[in-house]
Amino acid sequence: MSFGSLFDSAMLPYGVPAMVGGKPLFNSPALSLALQTNMEAQRDGSVLPVVTSVGSGDTAPRNKEDENDCRSGSDHLDGLSSDELEPPGNSRKRKKRYHRHTPQQIQELEALFKECPHPDEKQRAELSKRLCLENRQVKFWFQNRRTQMKMQMERHENTLLRQENDKLRAENMSIREAMRNPICNHCGGPAMLGEVSLEEQHLRMENARLKDELTRVCALAGKLLGKPVSSMSTPLSLPMPNSSLDLSVGTNNFASPLPTLNDFPNNASSPLGTVITPTRGAVATAMVGVDKSLERSMLLELALAAMDELVKMAQMEEPLWIPCLEGGKATLNYEEYLCSFNRCIGVKPVGFVSEATRETGVVIINSMALVETLMDSARWSEMFSCMIASATTIEVLSSGMGGSRNGALQLMHAELQVLSPLVPIRDVNFLRFCKQLAEGCWAVVDVSIDGIRENASALADNMKCRRLPSGCLVQELPNGYCKVTWVEHAEYEEVAVHQLYRPILRSGLGLGAHRWLATLQRQCECLSILMSSSAPTTDTTTITASGRRSMLKLAQRMTDNFCAGVCASSAHKWSKLVGAGNVGEDVKVMTRQSVDEPGEPPGVVLSAATSVWVPVAPQRLFDFLRDERLRSEWDILSNGGPMQEMAHIAKGQHHGNSVSLLRASAVNSNQSSMLILQETCTDPSGSMVVYAPVDIPAMHLVMSGGDSTYVALLPSGFAILPDGPGISGSTTATGDGETKVGGSLLTVAFQILVNSQPTAKLTVESVETVNNLISCTIQKIKAALNCDV
Repeated sequence: MSFGSLFDSAMLPYGVPAMVGGKPLFNSPALSLALQTNMEAQRDGSVLPVVTSVGSGDTAPRNKEDENDCRSGSDHLDGLSSDELEPPGNSRKRKKRYHRHTPQQIQELEALFKECPHPDEKQRAELSKRLCLENRQVKFWFQNRRTQMKMQMERHENTLLRQENDKLRAENMSIREAMRNPICNHCGGPAMLGEVSLEEQHLRMENARLKDELTRVCALAGKLLGKPVSSMSTPLSLPMPNSSLDLSVGTNNFASPLPTLNDFPNNASSPLGTVITPTRGAVATAMVGVDKSLERSMLLELALAAMDELVKMAQMEEPLWIPCLEGGKATLNYEEYLCSFNRCIGVKPVGFVSEATRETGVVIINSMALVETLMDSARWSEMFSCMIASATTIEVLSSGMGGSRNGALQLMHAELQVLSPLVPIRDVNFLRFCKQLAEGCWAVVDVSIDGIRENASALADNMKCRRLPSGCLVQELPNGYCKVTWVEHAEYEEVAVHQLYRPILRSGLGLGAHRWLATLQRQCECLSILMSSSAPTTDTTTITASGRRSMLKLAQRMTDNFCAGVCASSAHKWSKLVGAGNVGEDVKVMTRQSVDEPGEPPGVVLSAATSVWVPVAPQRLFDFLRDERLRSEWDILSNGGPMQEMAHIAKGQHHGNSVSLLRASAVNSNQSSMLILQETCTDPSGSMVVYAPVDIPAMHLVMSGGDSTYVALLPSGFAILPDGPGISGSTTATGDGETKVGGSLLTVAFQILVNSQPTAKLTVESVETVNNLISCTIQKIKAALNCDV
């Protein structure tokens, strides 16, 4: 239904010029131009609409329209619409007869319109009856009121669009004026472009931008290095975007872009390709005044680059990873690696060597539990206790999103160890980043931050090491299992490592992916057995569940103290002795004073450890050392006779993973028997046999479920690493010639109490006694295994 007769003063027919009284209807040149163009386009056959609102020149029609608007749609021709009063084809307008509603009627109509602009038939009938109006009068009033509201909104929108259009046209005119009269930015005078080509103009603009960027980079470099850097003497290259980040793993879930590592001096390069690597002390000085937000941006960028590299290294095959015929392992093709990845922590320092390994296996743990273990420094250190001397979380930059570990980012410090006094501890400060790649698929990556933050906690005796992007990809499998792909990539100072262990570390047998994954599988299998409701069938004695837990807790503490005695970390108070007594250079002797420490006897404790190579297979050597029936061949605590196993707790499917309680046979009836607590563990990466004498009353308390915290013990034992063919194996003559066979690297360590007084002086005789004990034990082992002494 049309209501044009009520609002005809605000409408313009198509094709009619906007004129009132022979003058233009619109004073705004912008809007007049737009309407004129629109009308011309309509005459050409286009279908552009004409703006229905009018400008400042339509005062008379607007006043009339506003007069109609104020009536709130209450003027009617006896309650009828114009269509009903004017038959089609009647060109002459009939005189309008208005019927004005009373203020009470208008108030009632307006009230209902605010509540319901579209009343139904029942509401209209009720309202017409209450207001003494016809039903169609109410109907037409609501129709007119809705039309009026719509036109008011359109008029307001048109006004806003007209203002925006005028603003844009004014801006366009000012830009054109500036282009006609260019001004030099340097002198302020008129600029003479002359015959400069468009390409030259672009080059000049790019040159100005590069100069500003160079000034910014030099200022940043000066802030990092603590001294001014000249843009003329050090032509640093411009930062390039890190295009290697894949979208699947490169999203950082932050709104702002992150600066690339090329922005900073640790990875800055000149146009000739000369890499500028600041010294360690320079970096330490530079970071004193670095703003926290800048450092945070650098860490975020480093974490994303490391995650991208880890995922690709875990998924790519040849030519990045070259399969080996021996053992089925793969080695990293370093030439392909350097071509495929940008070194996110800078070039390899002089004197450092690289090790890179990858391993895949199935673990008895769900993906979320494994991720939580890796992101918790205490649980991570406990899971890999034989490989981690200490681990702490320095700072949590992000705890994750949505209550999960997705996006968790934290700074950590760790001391990584190989159980041998001939291999120093690796001290690393690194960034650990966790990301969910897909449903049930996670990635956890580590990368050193030596170029961003100085490692002030590193001990002088520790090995310098850099952890390149390393970590694992975890994929959820049914029945609580998960598939783990582990990647280890590190650079370390090899000169600090003994010649005997250099091939082992380079091959990854010391701290490579194979060892990390094998240890994880063994530990998770142990946890699954301990959490089971029934005891394993291999247990020979009946021990209560609380007794098993207490005994296993005591064995765990014994093994941790054994590892601490082999590799002294900052977490333990060991003092190294140098030149004390007649001790070989391959024997490491340390001492500490124990005063009121629970679980340790008071007094002066002496620790001695050494490592030797024996031409015996690792499994044979492990079986010999753990067998209580053969213990008399090398252990002086056995009193020259066989020992009896009093209790046995299995820790895995392999019979070599267990905790046992042994009893030595008494020589005569006057001598009381001795109990020895022994823990053995083995996996394809290595084995351990750790034991300690314990008191009989204390063990009765532990086996009944009592607290084992105050049971004093001093552990001793052995650590075995495989030394296979092609590394440093022995050569055995055969009928056909010489054949390479594998051997074992055996670490022997003892801890003894030399004096029960903590303030007592350490004597040379005590040092020589423990040194003789190590030498005698090694000779007995070699003799029992028919090795050349």
